[in-house]
Amino acid sequence: MKRRDRDALSMTLLATSCGLLMLLPLVTTFDDFLTTWALQLGVDNPLQSIVPVEARMVVSLLGLAGVRAAASGSHIVVFDAAGAMHTLFISWNCIGWQSLLLLGVSFFSGLRGEQAMGSRAQVIVIGVCGTLLLNLLRVAAVAALEATWGHLPALIFHDYGGTILVIGWLFAFWFAVQRWILTASASDDLEMVAS
Repeated sequence: MKRRDRDALSMTLLATSCGLLMLLPLVTTFDDFLTTWALQLGVDNPLQSIVPVEARMVVSLLGLAGVRAAASGSHIVVFDAAGAMHTLFISWNCIGWQSLLLLGVSFFSGLRGEQAMGSRAQVIVIGVCGTLLLNLLRVAAVAALEATWGHLPALIFHDYGGTILVIGWLFAFWFAVQRWILTASASDDLEMVAS
């Protein structure tokens, strides 16, 4: 990957991150409004059908972390140390479509240039799988916080922590793929030395 392509990708990620962090309260409020509106109109049904599968995966992750939990459809029940139940509803808006959208936007900037088709495919597969896993871990973290620290910390993490996690993931992802997958060819190295 050429140096100017790396710089363009870094600037795109930095600008997107700054914009998201500045608009975080507005984005969260608008997200909540859209979720409520979509639920009332029934627009969420296609994506909501994915949620029960994600809920079962989250319960499995919670089990690995030692948190007692169960899933029923779009609901997750977690148990705190005293044995009290906390029920969480996962809507279509919580499954992480926003992070997949940001990943897709970063592909347009990060995969410009003359990378091999195999390298591009690796980057896309790793990016999508990593983002999906991050979303599962994010939902599991919200449920674990609900069971251990209570509703307010879980709500704060849900509203703000998830965005920060996605930004951190995108920076780490692009750093890793630029270093180990989208390496510069020998001719690119000679071109950089000459300039």
